[in-house]
Amino acid sequence: MAVDEKALAAWLGDSIMARRGVGRGASGETHHLTEEMQGVYHYTMGPYSDPVMTVKPGDTVVVETRDAFEGKLVSESDKPSEKLRLPFVNPQNGPIMIEGAEMGDALAVYIASMHPRGDDPHGMVAMIPEFGALTGTTYTATLNDPLPEQVRRVNIDEDNVYWSKRVTLPYKPHIGTLSCSPEIDSINSLTPDNHGGNMDLPDMGPGTVTYLPVRSPGARLFIGDAHACQGDGEVCGTAVEYSSTTKIKVDVIKGWTLDWPRLETHDMILGIGSARPLEDATRIAYRELIRWMEADYGFDKWDAYMMLSQCGIVRLGNFVDPKYSVAAGIRKKFLAE
Repeated sequence: MAVDEKALAAWLGDSIMARRGVGRGASGETHHLTEEMQGVYHYTMGPYSDPVMTVKPGDTVVVETRDAFEGKLVSESDKPSEKLRLPFVNPQNGPIMIEGAEMGDALAVYIASMHPRGDDPHGMVAMIPEFGALTGTTYTATLNDPLPEQVRRVNIDEDNVYWSKRVTLPYKPHIGTLSCSPEIDSINSLTPDNHGGNMDLPDMGPGTVTYLPVRSPGARLFIGDAHACQGDGEVCGTAVEYSSTTKIKVDVIKGWTLDWPRLETHDMILGIGSARPLEDATRIAYRELIRWMEADYGFDKWDAYMMLSQCGIVRLGNFVDPKYSVAAGIRKKFLAE
């Protein structure tokens, strides 16, 4: 059953994006970023890649993303160590330039829909040597042997993820990697940080708005790493990685200077932090949420701090990437005056 885009977007008129964006919720032009138009997919996000298109605030872009392995894992007999070369994974579309976006603004990205792409819709899951939460890695060195290499090919449609004969999971797609360009650095697409990047937050799916700090002219938006479903933490290191057709709408909020990405859903606002160790990512996320509540919702800082100890919500994106990502949120009903 196809997702009802209108139903998902019913709350959007009340969003920060609609109320404060340059486009004010208006519908602009629709652009298509196909594989052919993209040409070269990127493994880094920064100010040095040639833009693939320029759009205006309020415009929609339909993006053809590739799976995180860029199609190199085909069958369950494939060995990731032979087919993949880290960090050359997680290919990104973009950069997409947004007219009028300047340093100190925020870029709003609404995800309208995500559909499996191709005649044989499927995703791939892999256990990769020295990658994942329960194995030794280059960052957490041990003398233990790497875990065995495993690849799972999973059929999907717009209702379900057919994990096995025993288990069928719901199709709950989200974008794993979303980012504006850093001001000067070019950062690999596996690493999340204050620019956004590979946050792997399951909440960042259709019907949600992500707010990203703009740190270079035109924002230079990168997007990729579609997941058909993912559990909290992405514990084995990969989700159900698949090629998607993802529709997004973009807008610019002038003068809303963010230190870290933020997320808005129909009933929550969330601050996002990425760091190691995991508790520091959580601290960043909660600090950003408190600052947001103080600046935009009129809360006293210490009142917000104590209140979140009672009603705060933590969402674990990943604890497998070079930096871990956490979102800290609060229900909108507690923000009302």
